[in-house]
Amino acid sequence: MAAPPPPAPAAATSAPAAAGSAASTPIPFVSPHAANIRTASSPDAWGGARTPADATLSNRVTSYTIEATLDPDKHTVDAHQVMTWRNRSDRPIDKIYLHMYLNAFEGPGSTFFTERRTFSGSGHSRGAAKLKKGEWGYIDLKKVQQNGQDVAWRFVQPDDGPKTDHTVVEMDLPQPVPAHGTLTLNVDFHDQLPRVVERTGWWGKFHLVAQWFPKIAVLELPGERGATEVRWNAHEFHYHSEFYADYGNYDVKLTVPKGYTVGAVGHEASAPVDADGKVTYHFQQTDVEDFAWVAAPGYKTMDTTWTGPGSPQVKVRVIYPPEFEVVAEPTMKATTDALTYFSKTLGPYPYKTVTAVIPPYNASEAGGMEYPTFFTAENSEEYTKGTTSQYMIDFVTIHEFGHGYFMGILGSNEFEEPMLDEGMNEYWDQRMLTDRKQDIHAASPLMKKLGIDPAIPPYAYERASGVLGINFPSDSLDANSWDRLSNSSYGSVYSRTASTMRTIENLVGRDAMAKAMKLYYERWKFRHPSAADLRDALAEGTGQPALIHQIFDAQVYGTQRVDASVVDVDSAEQLPQAGTVVKDGKRVTITESEVDKQIADAREAWKKAHKDAKHGGPYPWLSTVTVRRTGAPLPRTLEVKFADGSSETVKWDDDSRWKRFTFLKPVKAVSAELDPDRPLYLDANKLNDSYSVKKNGSASSRWAADAQALLQSFYTFVGTL
Repeated sequence: MAAPPPPAPAAATSAPAAAGSAASTPIPFVSPHAANIRTASSPDAWGGARTPADATLSNRVTSYTIEATLDPDKHTVDAHQVMTWRNRSDRPIDKIYLHMYLNAFEGPGSTFFTERRTFSGSGHSRGAAKLKKGEWGYIDLKKVQQNGQDVAWRFVQPDDGPKTDHTVVEMDLPQPVPAHGTLTLNVDFHDQLPRVVERTGWWGKFHLVAQWFPKIAVLELPGERGATEVRWNAHEFHYHSEFYADYGNYDVKLTVPKGYTVGAVGHEASAPVDADGKVTYHFQQTDVEDFAWVAAPGYKTMDTTWTGPGSPQVKVRVIYPPEFEVVAEPTMKATTDALTYFSKTLGPYPYKTVTAVIPPYNASEAGGMEYPTFFTAENSEEYTKGTTSQYMIDFVTIHEFGHGYFMGILGSNEFEEPMLDEGMNEYWDQRMLTDRKQDIHAASPLMKKLGIDPAIPPYAYERASGVLGINFPSDSLDANSWDRLSNSSYGSVYSRTASTMRTIENLVGRDAMAKAMKLYYERWKFRHPSAADLRDALAEGTGQPALIHQIFDAQVYGTQRVDASVVDVDSAEQLPQAGTVVKDGKRVTITESEVDKQIADAREAWKKAHKDAKHGGPYPWLSTVTVRRTGAPLPRTLEVKFADGSSETVKWDDDSRWKRFTFLKPVKAVSAELDPDRPLYLDANKLNDSYSVKKNGSASSRWAADAQALLQSFYTFVGTL
């Protein structure tokens, strides 16, 4: 069992209640189980779509000015913060809610650690380390004032989590914020950083400082992400959840010991100031939702610049420990390649910086995290082309950069709709890797010496890791991040979303999907779309609304299995039959012997007329192919091959549970296969997609391919990045 957290200072419980607070109608929290948003946001949500005529990239709501000092020996940060917040609603606000994310690591009683214990053993988790005495982390509010008056506050649990969870604080404002007015809060706070166990913290002298400052929750208005009334979106810090915040500006000064390498969200606004053995760095960034930074002594930097149409010149920096220098250059290349790809396929990158941080040995759980203009990548002592090490370094770098679009520029709510960030990002990452023709290789040196070098395409990996063999998904794709059956169910958001979107792309065509994704990005950049907004953009952009709604109902909002099979292939030669017929107005009986002679004569005459024919005869064949669905009715293609080498392709695009297709041909059918081009990455079982009259090895070959894909899952970690 984990050691108990250190006792909290008295100030961490609450501050004195302020007298004379004006009463107002309470504003409710969003449901603890909010998910599966089906109602599209209104066109003017979040201030409406951003256009080139707008003076700012986002409809800025918040502003944070922070002065912080790191004590690397105690692993603490002491800071003063001035936060401004604009009340977008039409009513006065006398209570606000701040996220205190760092308190997720204060002890075993937090929602985060409670759920971590619940989900342990049910699939992969990001980290398994246990914090000991002196390794817990927390955030203490030292002073909170509004216009010189103390602000009363208390911890609350909007998601009905344990009372020992302190990741959300409610504040009673001495002076209510008028409708469309602005609030200014002065906050002094103290961070005790945790040892790196997941996402944030220290290891040795390395400090990744993330989820570290009090951050105001999002006040959503009617017409935004399914809201029908003004509401606070202020979820606790759940084990599987990440973040959601308003767009705003950050002006942050960071003081660290001399000799430390520092990187952060945004750009350096001025030259570092050196005084008394310490250095103060000044970073600024507009139109983002978060701020994180890193400080470590002896770390190296690698710099380059990138330019692209519609983007400013971008300074790209990789910060890395000397022991992992081998992956610095690959991380840089993957970052600049991702800048080019995402800017071309979605929209221009709007910021002036990108910073990638490679964590040190024993702090791998600090890797694979994303913040605006700033992310942590993968560390490794090896980078060899054509191996798993290359794929992992490249994939993780591209994936974390990609969050800058799907989490950052598109402002997805990762609490309630992780598929919009993790899942959609996974889809676009794999699209980039596919366009790069970068398959996954997992062969050991010995296997390669033996000439064995299995490779699997990126989307095939996604299918194998999250679709193959799953009869019925336990949770819908648009379920929130914590109401999940298991770790694996949450992890499947990545692969199932990627497989779903790839399936749509294959059905509507690559160009149509590309157009739809650009529409989604352009319409919702610097806003906060829901799954319903993605659905409508795809429906409009692809020009196939019925198909998009069908797939969203079955997969995004539902848990339908996708599977179909060829049940039987039956062929019968259409021979004359004994019986009575009407001939010249009279009923005549034809006997079996007469029929036999008629058939024999016809065959003999046909052979004489077709001496070189290898197939066919005087009578046609009626072939019947029976197919059956045991899952969602997605459009299917049936290819039937005949004895003479010819083939016919038909569409099965209705919602029938089974169907018979008939073919009258000179030769019989010898095999039938559903979707020979394999467009449906959601298909749970490819082994039943074909049927052959004669035995062949195609099914076993497909089984081997699926087995290879599953084996690859051992070598490649994707699920919780």
